[in-house]
Amino acid sequence: MRILLGVAGGIAAYKAALLLRLLKEAGHDVRVVPTRSALEFVGRPTWEALSGHPATPEVFEDVEHVPHVALGQGADLVVVAPATADLLSRAATGRADDLLTSTLLTVRCPVLLAPAMHTEMWDHAATRANVATLRDRGVHVMEPASGRLTGSDTGPGRLPEPADIAAAALALVTPGAAGAPVADAAAHGAAADDLADATDPAPQDLAGRHVVISAGGTREPIDPVRYLGNRSSGRQGYALARVARARGARVTLVAANVTLPDPSGVEVVAVESTAQLRGAVHHAAPDADVVVMAAAVADFRPARTAGHKLKKRADGVVEPLVLEPNPDVLAELTAARRPGQVVVGFAAETGDTDGDVLHHGRAKARRKGADLLAVNAVGAGLGFGTDDNAVTVLDASGEVVASAAGSKDAVAGALWDAVVRLL
Repeated sequence: MRILLGVAGGIAAYKAALLLRLLKEAGHDVRVVPTRSALEFVGRPTWEALSGHPATPEVFEDVEHVPHVALGQGADLVVVAPATADLLSRAATGRADDLLTSTLLTVRCPVLLAPAMHTEMWDHAATRANVATLRDRGVHVMEPASGRLTGSDTGPGRLPEPADIAAAALALVTPGAAGAPVADAAAHGAAADDLADATDPAPQDLAGRHVVISAGGTREPIDPVRYLGNRSSGRQGYALARVARARGARVTLVAANVTLPDPSGVEVVAVESTAQLRGAVHHAAPDADVVVMAAAVADFRPARTAGHKLKKRADGVVEPLVLEPNPDVLAELTAARRPGQVVVGFAAETGDTDGDVLHHGRAKARRKGADLLAVNAVGAGLGFGTDDNAVTVLDASGEVVASAAGSKDAVAGALWDAVVRLL
């Protein structure tokens, strides 16, 4: 796929070099079109070495090929990162005073702008009006991340992480990232590169929907130092949030002990214990169209939490740790769901002498009663903490309705396809 990467003149321009590498490593042909001020931050040799193409801001270079028209006509996707307040203004008003803004007037492919600027500039009425104008024209403008800015100040205006920009951009044109089922492709032997070459627009089939997703793994305190926990990284839940946001949803993400950067445009509620996760999910669920319990929620907690660090006894004997069951949050959500609301659970299974992963998954699906249950094998390098995943999706009776394998974004897309069919 031919991608144009526009780079405007902000300090965050250095992050665009990583974005360029991510897109190149995904197998795409990327050409960088910097603004003149962008070259004050990162020079032409860097862009040209990483992309393998010339990187000029000038309309009057290589004029015999009419670059601003040729680049726009040949692009399958345009990403601008960072998109400064100045760039947003020039794009909104149709300016054509350099190669990047001239090219933006000629493209007919999806365009994604990733803003980066100080909070005051992002909140200014002129910037908000420019963003609204661009969105009305069909341009996809990400919400900036919140965090440390150029100086000592913090707030909204930080460039989203390159991986999030790449995922959002590819979701506009790539079925695997946007949510097309990957099970059929796998059955026909299709490679990931084949999926990356497709250019069908991403569906906006979650537009106007509110989805609540839990991610990560809960921790149950034993004492002020120790806790009971699990190996969940939260990557699958975060992928579900990214893909849902790309498909138009308003997303509330309840994150239990996750160290990943917050997905752009997603409301993140940080929690630690099962009790905190339960409260946050129940608070957000009443007006949600979909609730997805992707978090690894602890089944048990210590019956008593010590107020001080527990010590070894002099004789070396360890006092037994008494456990009690946690509330079954998924079962509660299923029992309380309103008409039309879809509840999705996850079942991380290992299999044992009583049955394999799917056997235990079917039993859990019938027991929990969720609309969908995504069953995946974990342990020995599977599921937790990996870049890839594989799930079998069951209905409430335990029947298989979908399956998917591949990147966690692709699996998320396939799961959202199954949800949309129910909606």
